[in-house]
Amino acid sequence: MGRVLYSDPMHSGRHLVNIALIGFMGTGKTTVGRLVAEQLRFEYVDTDELIQAGTGRTIADIFAKEGEPAFRALEQKVVKELASRTRTVIATGGGLPVNPDNLTSLKTHSLVVCLWSSPEKIWERVRHQSHRPLLHDANPQAKIRELLAARERFYKQADVLLNTDLRSLREVTRQVAHQFQLESAGAK
Repeated sequence: MGRVLYSDPMHSGRHLVNIALIGFMGTGKTTVGRLVAEQLRFEYVDTDELIQAGTGRTIADIFAKEGEPAFRALEQKVVKELASRTRTVIATGGGLPVNPDNLTSLKTHSLVVCLWSSPEKIWERVRHQSHRPLLHDANPQAKIRELLAARERFYKQADVLLNTDLRSLREVTRQVAHQFQLESAGAK
């Protein structure tokens, strides 16, 4: 996944008014999302933050007390609500695209961009972050590899795949904004 892969979403009859960033934790979705939103003068939302605001609980607490399935149900509800948004950059949780309904919903209104990194780079970026419930594992590096492998086929369904290992966040931001602008121009 070292290159930009491109499918032609404009010629599929889609009306793209948002950008959705998908990908594993530690790939830069939050930072890039905020920067892209600033550059395009879009609103920025994070699905995890929306869930936390809506429930008054942390993601870690939901995972610990109710489990991943309860969290994924909340995630799906938030994704459906996002369909009414325009001019929004949506940063998603790493497991969100595993539910095909989430990806289908996002693709109705968003250019879906997957930010991709190697397991080694992800570990380097997240190893000191205690708020990541999926890393509370005896062997977090093995868990990253396992989850990344399991999710790869879902991530590859994005309209654009960008490897963030060797690119600066500013460069990734420019590429995401440029790709969206190309798609928007093609829709007119």
